[in-house]
Amino acid sequence: MLNLSIPSHIEPLRQKVLEFIEQEIYPVENILLENKVDERRGQILKGLMQKAKDNGLWALGHPEEIGGGGLPFMDYVFINEVVGRSEAAIVALGTHSLQDSIMLHRYANDSWRDKYLKPLVDGEVFPSFGMTEPDVAGSDPTQLQTHAELDGDEWVINGRKWFTSGAGNAAYTTVMVRTEPDAPDHAAFSMIVVPTDTPGYNILRDVRVMGQYDGHYEVDYDNVRVPKDNLLGPRGQGFKIAQDRLGPGRIFHCMRWLGQAQRAFDLMCARANSRVAFGKTLGEHQQIQKFVFDTAVEIQAARLLTLHAAQKIDQGDEARIEIGLIKVYGASMLHNAIDRAIQVHGALGVTEDTPLERMYRHARFARLYDGADEVHVMTTGRRILRAYTDGGTFDFGLR
Repeated sequence: MLNLSIPSHIEPLRQKVLEFIEQEIYPVENILLENKVDERRGQILKGLMQKAKDNGLWALGHPEEIGGGGLPFMDYVFINEVVGRSEAAIVALGTHSLQDSIMLHRYANDSWRDKYLKPLVDGEVFPSFGMTEPDVAGSDPTQLQTHAELDGDEWVINGRKWFTSGAGNAAYTTVMVRTEPDAPDHAAFSMIVVPTDTPGYNILRDVRVMGQYDGHYEVDYDNVRVPKDNLLGPRGQGFKIAQDRLGPGRIFHCMRWLGQAQRAFDLMCARANSRVAFGKTLGEHQQIQKFVFDTAVEIQAARLLTLHAAQKIDQGDEARIEIGLIKVYGASMLHNAIDRAIQVHGALGVTEDTPLERMYRHARFARLYDGADEVHVMTTGRRILRAYTDGGTFDFGLR
């Protein structure tokens, strides 16, 4: 049964995480997220990471057997909603490596687990993931051109990736490559672990996005040679591994979007109650009341949809329809919430004096990463219609 309430056993921890974010991260958020090199940033971040560890708040969603906090999936969903209030909190609390550490734990050989897994969970090294390519439509990843051929005991990789987030300070990149040229589309790809100091792994640039350098690197693979044991999982299983990575990851994205939207909502309501125009507060104007109403409805609707999808995932269901619904609706909700908050703040909202302008830029990405909206609409609509082909219905999870 769907329950929107925060479980009583998780509420104290959730509150502790929220207090950490508000008291420790918000005051230094501008330094951690500013668009320039600053020696203080690394020192401040390391200090926050250690404080999180000292307070029992580090890597809460990572499995206990790999050194994490071991929170069950649904419990961590409620924590992740709070973590999402600040982009900086994702790293400061050690949640940034969750998908990659689980992927290594499940699919890497023993040597790679020994080399990277504990340092990854401890925040001592950072991962990156290379899938998107500049010359191939990301909405059709079966067209990826980067390829790897086995030459004796080594994979030889050639191709170009971009939006390899975090590659600049990552210890390794997990790269999706074509290894089975004669196999059907989804069975043609594998994942290979490539240490970033490997000869031929060339970072070309940090791609400037919406006026900012934000760690989205373009990387050229020029005859990169790595041992054949760097293969992650079996040959031809790259898409399966990616789906294992992205399914729960989309839940976490959507919960973090809720945290962002709720923060924008808080800022909007505080501004509406304090700013005076034409002899009364903004909140006394009907149009602003409509902003508040619409945003509250959309946040709550997205929250219900996301928790429903999370519960289905927790019960072992792939929840592909539900994930498609929340990916598209959640991204729209996030944009709308931040956009209205900016409008209520006026000129202040588009300056760096509030977190809204940065949140707004990142909200635009939500309609693209982990699958463009149009693809989710198409595939989800198709799946719903299939339920009716044999006289069935789509029951919205009510049965």
